[in-house]
Amino acid sequence: MNRRELFGALGAVPVCGIAAADDHGPAKGGDGPLAGPHLHFCGIHMAKKDPKFQLVTQHYCAAHTDPECDVFQCVLFDGTGKNAKLLGVEYLIPDEAYRKLPDGEKKYWHAHTYEVLGGGLIAPGMKPDDELKFMKTILTTWGKAWHTWPDPKTAVPVGEPLLIWSLMGDGQADPKVVAARDKEFGCDTQKIREARIKAIGYEVPKVAPPRSVDDVGRQWANEGPDEPKKK
Repeated sequence: MNRRELFGALGAVPVCGIAAADDHGPAKGGDGPLAGPHLHFCGIHMAKKDPKFQLVTQHYCAAHTDPECDVFQCVLFDGTGKNAKLLGVEYLIPDEAYRKLPDGEKKYWHAHTYEVLGGGLIAPGMKPDDELKFMKTILTTWGKAWHTWPDPKTAVPVGEPLLIWSLMGDGQADPKVVAARDKEFGCDTQKIREARIKAIGYEVPKVAPPRSVDDVGRQWANEGPDEPKKK
């Protein structure tokens, strides 16, 4: 996920242009961290300490470029409406940046390989070809997500921040959550899965849910070499 890929993904969103500026100074003329191009995608989040706790989460992301590592910065909501609750934040980094992290840090980062290939991630505002390009861009990225509103059913955010993990194998997603997401956006997760496997050429990963909050994630396989299998 280099700078060109990062901004190219942003350029795939119909309502947004490509930001060429790299200005970290004071806002001018209404510009600021939230004024530039952004993208929206939707996924199913799972609590690392409780894999049964799952919910549909809307990601609104902007690119942050840095000489050492380009990052997607995302704010997370429980819906797409004006009154949606701000659940938390997520950062996306490329695999090569993840590999350089200290071992003690890696337990906070989850892989996106299954979410992409399994159809769990969708970008509702993109055309199908643009969505596929974006999914290829983030396929091997890693995310660090915290929900500071742990249970959106509560009137105010209460409790400790919730470390989020990703679904990483078949049978882990709550069918009711998947069905509700598909109904809301008029999509079919199974058909998306089939199309992406064919287009990307890899089998879906098979990684077990975390046994504890200290487990370090894997991208493709539960054991042995953590490498993709060609379809």
